[in-house]
Amino acid sequence: MESHVQHPSSNDVVVNVRGDSDSDSRRLNPTDHAFSSQQQQQLLEGKERRESLVLAYKTLGVVFGGLVTSPLYVYPSMPLKSPTEDDYLGIYSIMFWTLTLIGVVKYANVAIRADDHGEGGTFALYSLLCRHVNIGILPPKDVGLNTIKDVQKRTLLAKFFQTSLVARRLLLFVAMLGTCMLIGDGILTPAISVLSAMDGLRAPFPSVSKSLVEALSAVVLIVLFLLQKFGTSRVSFLFSPIMGAWTLSTPLVGVYSIIHHYPSIFKALSPHYIFHFFWRNGKSGWLLLGGTVLCITGSEAMFADLGHFNPKSIQIAFLFTIYPSLVLTYAGQTAYLIKHPNDHDDGFYKFIPTSVYWPIFVIATSAAVVASQSLVSATFSVIKQSVVLDYFPRVKVVHTSKNKEGEVYSPEVNYILMVLCVAVILIFGDGKDIGNAFGVVVSLVMLITTILLTLVMIMIWRTPAVLVCLYFVVFFVMEGVYVSAVFTKFAEGGWIPFAISFILAFIMFGWFYGRQRKTDYELTHKITFERLEELLADRSVNRVPGLCFFYTNIQDGLTPILGHYIKNMKSLHKVTVFTTLRYLLVPKVAPQDRIVIKKSNLKGVYCCMIQYGYADALNLEGDHFVDQVISSLARHIQKHQSQENLSDSEETEEETSNLEEARLAGVVHVRGKTRFYIGPNCNWFDKFVLSFYEVMHNNCRSGLPALGIPPQQRIEVGMLYEA
Repeated sequence: MESHVQHPSSNDVVVNVRGDSDSDSRRLNPTDHAFSSQQQQQLLEGKERRESLVLAYKTLGVVFGGLVTSPLYVYPSMPLKSPTEDDYLGIYSIMFWTLTLIGVVKYANVAIRADDHGEGGTFALYSLLCRHVNIGILPPKDVGLNTIKDVQKRTLLAKFFQTSLVARRLLLFVAMLGTCMLIGDGILTPAISVLSAMDGLRAPFPSVSKSLVEALSAVVLIVLFLLQKFGTSRVSFLFSPIMGAWTLSTPLVGVYSIIHHYPSIFKALSPHYIFHFFWRNGKSGWLLLGGTVLCITGSEAMFADLGHFNPKSIQIAFLFTIYPSLVLTYAGQTAYLIKHPNDHDDGFYKFIPTSVYWPIFVIATSAAVVASQSLVSATFSVIKQSVVLDYFPRVKVVHTSKNKEGEVYSPEVNYILMVLCVAVILIFGDGKDIGNAFGVVVSLVMLITTILLTLVMIMIWRTPAVLVCLYFVVFFVMEGVYVSAVFTKFAEGGWIPFAISFILAFIMFGWFYGRQRKTDYELTHKITFERLEELLADRSVNRVPGLCFFYTNIQDGLTPILGHYIKNMKSLHKVTVFTTLRYLLVPKVAPQDRIVIKKSNLKGVYCCMIQYGYADALNLEGDHFVDQVISSLARHIQKHQSQENLSDSEETEEETSNLEEARLAGVVHVRGKTRFYIGPNCNWFDKFVLSFYEVMHNNCRSGLPALGIPPQQRIEVGMLYEA
């Protein structure tokens, strides 16, 4: 049951509130004369630096796998025909400037700053825009303690989005498309990385068939996905040494190749080689961009995996290890190909010296497995974001770290990805076809990120117009040209990500539309406390003995199911606690802060909000949960009396005794189970989409986390919402 609640107001009472946010700072006692404030600051800064370096090491095994292993398949994915020395110099120049502009400037310095509560990715950008400028489709949901309200004067663009439903829907569609494409990236990255690495067996062993390589690749991927349940931290610590070996060994081979084959390769860093390349090759040069774009594949993971690490660690790892490694590796490959122009179909393994072939093959195969991890972790993050924002059917999300909110794992998503990855390898085993599909995903996700980042710059950061125009023109034109080139490969594998994205987008839209219609109905038919008072004033409605927890999620009111329940059951328990579950973006909520009580004007009717963090199991064991709420209610009643300066304590004692009497009479937990009534008056669109929503809703996980409530105390009240 989703939580649509407001922050506690000044009239709400948080029982035994005790802030623990400064516990870390109290580890160094400011009264301890052994440390001056300057020494304390230096110790804290040193600790932060060490933590960032450790995280930077871990990023090698998670974030950069797809990016740093791209040399395995970039040149083999290019449809080169009799390439010349100048062609190779032009291609290397294109790759260098693509890595520099998109990798260093866009992702490592701009996008990485646009996080939403520490989360990255296209949907995080959309969430950021919705929170600051309130341009979402669904009513805003409080999902954290630090929800930011935009109190500044709104820009013209923000006003346009707020007044135009079409613009808001288009923005949602763009965010959904980016999310679906990133998930498609999580399917294609493992497939192409592992397949390209395993293909190295065919050079020394010509008898090894293509089918055997595909089968071995599938087995390797299955093992990788089975390891995901151990969490990103454990997996990254296991994988990072492998990626460290890869990141160090390939540039060393590259330097050897440069010295041995073409020492003047770095003259290609001059952009004029790019202009000469397109001038000579024209349309064929433009088509080659479908292969060169793969040099930046996996860069989106720098942004999407923010929840697993932090910006500083990602910047350190990329700028000081990954970027130099890629520049030298591609330079070495290109230097070799200039002297051996017809070896481009196996452009990686051919440039490896024979003496180190097998060590590099082992490292390459291991690194390809690690490369798969980067987008798999990113996929878990974006799915979790979508579920929290209520744009994706509820799946099980396991937090594998008590310290990092973004470190998550989803069993259902993991096994679906595994099946799809294996299917892509076995059905579309041709590396060029998968490369074409990969190019579509990479270029579209980059373009969508550029568009959303531009909106963030204008509406939230208030970046000067000159800088916004410079950013947008450079990256939109650059990535737009890449998109136009990869779309020519639509029939040659480029349709694969569109098929995957279409299915995912349909699921997301169906869920979003159903949730929107249900929310609209609940807000239109919500029960106010005035209406509840009228219902209880009816002589036919009895107040029966017992304590009832009635779960609701409506903002500024109560669920329509309450009215449905009272009208049909003609009763309400003497003590009824309307309970809302509230998700906070903190690791754990202190026990003293977990329960927020608010008294209504009706006798025996209370409002209770249960707050929980991302690392809280929220299995409160039914009886213990009831004891906690009863104690909190009793303290609230006593505190309310002292605040109002009430001298008559008889009413307070009576109210307190009523709580215990209700508890002894029996406890019941009531929640709604709603469905749409799709009548003959519904149009064909509503019949189709809402029926699909009902199928997903009936098969997804419950929105009400397990409270450890005994089954015999649970009651589900069904209600049909008229579509």
